[in-house]
Formats: sequence, structure tokens, C-alpha cells
Amino acid sequence: MRRWCLILAVGAVLCGGAVAQAAEPGKPAEKPKSLWEQETLTGDWGGARTALSDRGIDLGLTYTNEVLSVLSGGLQERSVYAGLMEFTADVNLQKLMGWNGAKTHVSVFQIQNTKGGIIAAAGSISDPSNIDALQTTRLFNAWFEQSFGNVAWLRIGQMAADSEFFWSDTAGALLNGTFGWGTNLAANMLRGGPAYPLATPGVRLKFKPSDDAAIQGAVFAGDPAGSNCGAADDPQKCNRHGFAGFGLDGGALFLGEAQYSVNQGKHALGLPGVYKLGGWYATADFADQHYGIGPGGAALTLADPSMPDPLYHRGNSGIYAVADQMVWRGGDSSLNVFVRGGLSPADRNLVSYYVDGGFGLKGPLPGRPNDRLTFGVAYAKISRDAVALDRDNLAIGGPPYAVRSAETVFEASYLAQLAPWWTVQPDVQYILHPSGGQDPDDPTQTLGHVFIAGVRSVITF
Repeated sequence: MRRWCLILAVGAVLCGGAVAQAAEPGKPAEKPKSLWEQETLTGDWGGARTALSDRGIDLGLTYTNEVLSVLSGGLQERSVYAGLMEFTADVNLQKLMGWNGAKTHVSVFQIQNTKGGIIAAAGSISDPSNIDALQTTRLFNAWFEQSFGNVAWLRIGQMAADSEFFWSDTAGALLNGTFGWGTNLAANMLRGGPAYPLATPGVRLKFKPSDDAAIQGAVFAGDPAGSNCGAADDPQKCNRHGFAGFGLDGGALFLGEAQYSVNQGKHALGLPGVYKLGGWYATADFADQHYGIGPGGAALTLADPSMPDPLYHRGNSGIYAVADQMVWRGGDSSLNVFVRGGLSPADRNLVSYYVDGGFGLKGPLPGRPNDRLTFGVAYAKISRDAVALDRDNLAIGGPPYAVRSAETVFEASYLAQLAPWWTVQPDVQYILHPSGGQDPDDPTQTLGHVFIAGVRSVITF
């Protein structure tokens, strides 16, 4: 995959170089920027990159890599390497061929991973790394979008929801996956929902009646693993290369969100902020967390030795809210705070309610205007029905049996921008009661608090 991306990049340089030479003859060449000033590591490709962009074609290559270590607690103390090579191609069809308001986007991942990923060592519900995934090459996004003036945008194709819904820019600077696609969504939706690394086919419509307000809604294929994936199968293995999610056996997933922004204009006097209210509904069947169906159709606890059949509920849902507000600004520095939360029915969901919050300080040190210090706390409550099942297992089977409660994540991260194309990000995390305090491999055992430390590097080519 890396060789393929480099071939594409070289081809773009050669083709674009010819275009650049033909464009605007006689125009004096601009003074080239130094390596540490240019926006990307490989620069403007001798003018080819700008020439391609002028014609509506933008190619990107970014490599994210990290080492995270479980220093204590969890399932196993060890260090894990992860890498994500992302190739993107954006085409503005208006520039390229005169198609007003149309564009396309494609992204391809080459994912590296060792030892099953950091989540396999931590044993938590939330993944300590938001690039943690099965090692593979996969198609992620492939969509077409048509805009209607500056009022509405219709997008169709394969896409993810994690950067569109329940998103906070401040929270998104953290590494733990729960600060992006929250645990209230990832743990409750079928196969984790349409989020990294599993995008799904869908349609999204965004409507912006004013500069301050926007409404967006989307419908996705309900099962990102595809129609031929069993309940016990790994969804990432079922949809290993990103082409298997084109089925409706998992029903449909609907998402909707209303957004209100304040002080976003360049000359706004107040501090900017974004507020969101949203919800989701899935049409698939979801198993009850506590009860099954016994002989004669009677409801029995799933802990009953007779092993009752699963009890399924038709549909699932949740609501959520997001607030991301700047509270202070001075010179090149600013301070934002964020709060997000969500609720879901306890009978068919592992997590019944969720809340996270924290702050992000931009320019925390003199002379470092682009650095960011971010801190976050996330609390995921195990639903009362799942806890009731643990108590039934404890009562029927006798001790030991670990009764779950909640998982709480603390994270502090410092992003240092060494060049416009290179950032380095040390990170520490402390997870209280991973998986609610129950060993996911052996529910009779408790799981100790997890301390994780590591560093991430991101290079834009």
C-alpha cells in the first residue's frame, strides 16, 4: 500500500509538473520556502501540487504512528506500536469540469498494528488509541457531494459518521477513541456503528438556514461488518478491505443533529462556541442485557442454568448533546472547554449514559502558538440491566463473579507542532475500572485500573 501511494504521488508530480510549466508563462517564481516552513514534507512538488489544486485536484498523504505502553493494570503490561498511512484524493468538479457545487472524496488506509492493539492490553471498553485497528489495507471514504448554494449539501456514498456527529474539536485532540466517537455510540450501536475503521454506505443532508444554525441528518447501512458476518465474528475481519458493508441485513441507522454556533465570524466581538443536540435510531434487533426467553416463553435471567434463548428488542436509540466554548483568549493563546453527554435505553445497551468533559489550551507556552495542551475525563455507566445480570451470575453461580459499575477515562496530552507538516504528541491516560471492572476474558475476575503512557507522531507528506 505504501508503495502504491508513493507511485500515485510521483505520478501526480510528473503530470502536475507538466501542467505547472505550461501555466502562466513568464510569471516570476516565488521564493521557495524552507523545509521547516512549508505546509507538507514534500513541498509543492516543483509547482505541481499548486497546479493540480488550481484545477480541482488535491492529493494528500499522512502518516500517523505511535507507541503506547500499559505500565500497570489492565490485561497485560506491554508496549504496542500502531501506524496509519492515509491517502486522500479530493476533486472539485466545478474547477475540473465546470460542474457547479460538486465534489468527490476518497480515502484509503494502510493500517499497521502489533500484538492485537493497545485495547487488547488495556482490556477497556474505550480504545486508548483512535487509530487502533486490524492490520490491513482498506477503503474508508468514497463519496460524492452536491451543494445547493451556501444553504444545503447532499452527500452520498461510503462514509463515516464519527467526524460529522457528536463531534467536538477540542475533545478530538485527545488520543482515546471515546473523545471522538463516544463510548455511548461505539459500545451500543451494531458493530460500533459507521466509525473508524468501518465506514458504511449512506446518505447525508446538511441544511444551513443561517450563519449561526445548521441541521444535518443521515441514514447509513446498519451493519458496517456486512451481511455475512456472524454475531461472534470480528467485524473488522468480516469487512477487512472496506467493501463488505453494502448490505441491509443489519437494518438502517438514522442520525440527526441540530447545531448552533456563536461568534464565528472574523470580526465577532465575543468568544466562539458551538452547541449541538442530536439523536440516533437503529432499526435492527438488539439483545436484552438481562433477560432471555425460557420454556413456554417466560422471561428468565440469562444467568439461569437452563440457558434461555436470547430476548431481542426491535430497534435501538439514543440522544446526545455537545458544547464546545472558548472561555478566554489573549494574544496567540486561547482556552476552550467542552462537555458532551448521551443517554440510551438500559435494557438493550451496555452503556446507559455517558458524559465527558475537559479543556484545551492553545499556545500554552510563549513562542509556541500552535501547541495544544488538552485534558479530558470520560464516564461511561454500565447499564442497570447488565449490572443486574452480573448480580444474578454472582447469586446463582456463587462467588467469585465481578459485578461491573462504570468505566472512567482520564487523559492529558500535549501536542507540539515542530513544523507545519509534523506534530509530536506525548500522552498519558488512566482508566478506572476498565470494562466496568470486569475482566472481558474471564468475568469471574476483576480488572485493575490501567495506567498508559506513550507518544504519537503525525507527518503530512
